[in-house]
Formats: sequence, C-alpha cells, structure tokens
Amino acid sequence: MIETKKLTKRFGDITAVDRINARIQDANVFGLIGTNGAGKSTFLRLLCGILKPEEGCVLVDGSPVYENEDLKRNIFYISDDQHYLAGSTPEDMVHFCSAFYPDFDRERAFRLFSAFGLDRGRKITTFSKGMKKQLSVILGLCSRTRYLLCDETFDGLDPVMRQAVKSLFAEDIADRGLTPVIASHNLRELEDICDHVGLLHRGGVLLSRDLQDMKLGIHKIQCVPSSQDAFPETADADPLSAARVLFPSLEPVLAEKHGSILLLTVRGSEEEIRRVLSDSDLLFYEMVPLTLEEIFISETEVNGYDVKKLIL
Repeated sequence: MIETKKLTKRFGDITAVDRINARIQDANVFGLIGTNGAGKSTFLRLLCGILKPEEGCVLVDGSPVYENEDLKRNIFYISDDQHYLAGSTPEDMVHFCSAFYPDFDRERAFRLFSAFGLDRGRKITTFSKGMKKQLSVILGLCSRTRYLLCDETFDGLDPVMRQAVKSLFAEDIADRGLTPVIASHNLRELEDICDHVGLLHRGGVLLSRDLQDMKLGIHKIQCVPSSQDAFPETADADPLSAARVLFPSLEPVLAEKHGSILLLTVRGSEEEIRRVLSDSDLLFYEMVPLTLEEIFISETEVNGYDVKKLIL
C-alpha cells in the first residue's frame, strides 16, 4: 500500500502539492484526475521518490520511499515526457531496465514488442509519440514491479492501443497483484478501468472515493412523462428546475431534455428512486449507466466546483 501524510511540495512561491493525505490500496487501479497544473506529475514524482517533500511523507508498505533504493525496485514510473538513452533501441532499453529491476521479464518484453509492431532494433528517436508510449508501458509491465505510476499514459495512443494497454493492466492485476496509479486530465479515459478515483485541484485532493461506493448513491434515469403538459413552460431552457417540479421528493443534480425524453442524474438509494418513479405519471422509465463525469459532477457540486471547467 502507498500512503501519503500531509504531503507538500513547493517550487519557490508555488505550492504544487498541498498537504495531501491519500491511501492507494494494493491490486487496485487508482485514477488521479486533474487539469494541467493541478499537481498530478509532481504528486507521482513524490510517490516514486524522485522529489523530496517539504513537509509530510510518502510511505510504501509502511516505509519512507525517498532515498530508499530497495523500495524503489518495486516502483516503475512512466513519465509524460518520454526520455530514452541517446541512440538507443527497444532492445537496449530492455538491457538497461534489467540492470535496475532484477525480475525484468525479457522474453515477455520481446513478445510484446512483436505484438505491438515495435522493431526491437530500430532507433527510438524514429518512433512516433504513440510508439514511444507503447514502449514505456511494455517496459513498465515487464519490470514486474508492484507499483506502476503512469502520467498521461493513454495520451497519444489510438483507441485500439488504449484497449490493449488496459487489457494488459487487467492481466497483471489479476496475475500478480499489480497496482497501477494512472494520472490523466480526461475522465473518459479512466472510467472503465479505475477502482478508486481522486480529483486533484490546485495541489490538493478535492475528492477521493471508491468508484463503486460513489455509484451506489447516484443514479441516472431516462423517463418520459405521460403528457407533455406535465413539463413546466421553462423545461427546455432549464430542465433541472423542471425535474425538481416533476419529482419534488427526489434530489436531481443534473438534467437534460431531448424532446419528450428527460435524462436525470439523481442522488439517493435505487429502491427509493424506483418507488418514486413508479408512483409518478410516466409512460416509462429506465436506469441507464452513469459516466464518471456525471458521478464527479454530483460529488463536487456541493463544494461549489463545476467539474466541466476542471476536467476535459
């Protein structure tokens, strides 16, 4: 487990990470979301011991990570800025990583190079941005570390490669208990892979919750009133107010109107929401899957934040 206690990092007058308390459980995918400049990269560099905090500490399996060589062998950091040895090839990087990670799986690395279409003897400087990201992911997975810290890992990958990388993560989580920490500015990239999500804003954690727990208290409904006359006159301009008029005993936090269809995001228990909808004058209703963005909107609005302005 990775744990931070009042973790703080400053660069001159700028506080990049501000007294963060966080716990990252083993064999879970932790998604760290925030805009550019929110402190994601600094936070990851603190986690892997590259940077020294001004205050607080990072504990990996109960021990401080900074200047702890043994602990760092359990961590592989994939930076957003792709840097490789000058003039090196993927095969050269396999030999380089093997010197630091004694359990590095060379056979798997070469097998994945072939599967991803990466020439093991080609100069990395001739690779595209996406190819370099693929290479870094392969090196990280084949290092067989317990923790894999990824900074904007999916940026630059096409949709097929994104799914391939996510499948590899899932395989290593199941097979050997890998714990990926994935930082991104894009909610949609993480909603199908994360177990726990943290929202970083201005150097601090605005929200950190288990994704399943978040989903239990928020639901999305699609419904059609039995008559269009049921809608207030202002429904098209202000569907949220219309939803509150139609369902005064519910707690809608987001609403959209498309013709006669009303899409609602509502807080509360599924049982209570279904009871209210069943007793309402509707042609039909159904529960539909929530997106991660909708969950965050519901969780952050009480703090006065508009998640659409914070996250792409």
